Amino acid sequence: MKARSIVFDLFGDYLRYRGDEVRLRTLVGLLAHFDVTESTTRVVMGRLRKEGWFEARTIGRETAYALTAESRATLDEGRARIFGRNVEAWDGTWHMAIYTVPESSRELRDTLRKQLAWLGYGPLASSTWISSRDQESHVLERFGDDKELQLDFFTCQSGSRVRDRELVERCWDLEGLGRDYADFLARHRTTAAALRAEPLSPEAALVARTRLIHEYRKFPFRDPDLPSELLPASWPGAAAYDLFMELHGLLGPGAEEAVDATIASTTK
Repeated sequence: MKARSIVFDLFGDYLRYRGDEVRLRTLVGLLAHFDVTESTTRVVMGRLRKEGWFEARTIGRETAYALTAESRATLDEGRARIFGRNVEAWDGTWHMAIYTVPESSRELRDTLRKQLAWLGYGPLASSTWISSRDQESHVLERFGDDKELQLDFFTCQSGSRVRDRELVERCWDLEGLGRDYADFLARHRTTAAALRAEPLSPEAALVARTRLIHEYRKFPFRDPDLPSELLPASWPGAAAYDLFMELHGLLGPGAEEAVDATIASTTK
């Protein structure tokens, strides 16, 4: 794991719920559990501040960091996507987003595509993406004011479940995603059994829980969270999610203890 990823995971799961600011020496102490040196932590936090992820202020001879409003919103969005699941029944309606971006604005186009994929859209054609859920407001919230971008939204129905599943095959690689979910299950089922029998030390639990989130986080970028009617038989995604949530819970008490102990030892 890269140091900057660890920083976001620490803020996303722990630090943001323990006050508005975190002193640099506390961050140094926390990242030391991951064998990240003090000099690396200082460099990473400086870069993240320059990129606009954090605000910084001086407290005596120390620097304290706080998430910006945009960063908190990004963490909220990511957390909802990682820990939430769509359980609503599907009415058979597809939600279509069609965009037009000037050739000179490739970076905007790439950013839009990444956001559409994150929200559960799949590419039916190069500039036409579909989703089983209405995500129009989320797309417009991010891109609605961009003058270089033309966005149009429509709803449609294919007329049959057979046709719906054909659309799914065109838009998403569920076969590859299913293999990766099955691999996640195979590797972590024994972990859950071991943790139920004997918990890890607080420091080890913090590292293990952060690595777990880092590994599982890749799935929401690829998984459109489709309704059960559109998924293959014996789809392993739900079982992988349940196992992730169990592991996250089993590691939670120890990880929380490690964070609290580090904060206490670095703020005396």
